[in-house]
Amino acid sequence: MYIHIHELARKTDITVRTLRYYDSIGLFKPSSKTEGGHRLYTEEDLKKLQQIQFLKNMGYALKNIQEMLSDPSWNWEQSLRKQLDYIVEEQQRLKSMELSVREMLHSLVLEQGDQHEAIEKLIQLSRPKAAKLKSLKEDLFSQDELGLWEKLPRMQGNDPHSLEWIALLGQLKSHMHESPGCDKVQNIIRRMMEKQQEDFGGQDDFLNKLWDARKSTETSDELGFYPLEPELLDYMEAAYDIFISNESEQNDEY
Repeated sequence: MYIHIHELARKTDITVRTLRYYDSIGLFKPSSKTEGGHRLYTEEDLKKLQQIQFLKNMGYALKNIQEMLSDPSWNWEQSLRKQLDYIVEEQQRLKSMELSVREMLHSLVLEQGDQHEAIEKLIQLSRPKAAKLKSLKEDLFSQDELGLWEKLPRMQGNDPHSLEWIALLGQLKSHMHESPGCDKVQNIIRRMMEKQQEDFGGQDDFLNKLWDARKSTETSDELGFYPLEPELLDYMEAAYDIFISNESEQNDEY
């Protein structure tokens, strides 16, 4: 019993156009044709088409699939191992691309949508410095403090912690034209202080070292921190000082 090309397309969710293309390249030809030239397929053809789609979903190119299905001596184990290696490499490449795209999105938040500034800073951030980074971290921080390093927000992160820090810094930067003591800025600083307490409560020495490192353009670059303008850091410091002073005054009143 023959199956018409449209029926085959319906059963396999493959378009008629694709089936015609497979025919044109010799990958999948119909078993017969009507007098009018319409393609007709058998149940065996259907099984072969399913094999083609199965292998295609595994990432094989159509040319390779044609060889695999037509060569009786094809080494399937060797071929599958090579394909597995390729897939693992592709996963790593795509993961790297994912992190780069995520990093760019987060950088745009900090740079107020300025894509040129974001790209320039990410290029600076990507400069190789792994060996020096490890040595510098060990010089600046104790072993216990190095354990806290993993809690720092990451530009490539997709966790709520990193995303909130990026958003807070972006908000702070957007208000730099206002007084660091204004309510909007002080509310941002309040949330930053809350997050510091949540993640690093009782670790004042670590936070002070971290801030000193961040304030130094050279040290910040060597540690792989996202480049922040000195003006933003000075503004943040002034806002923090005002917040702490206000909190101290309120406590004295009680």
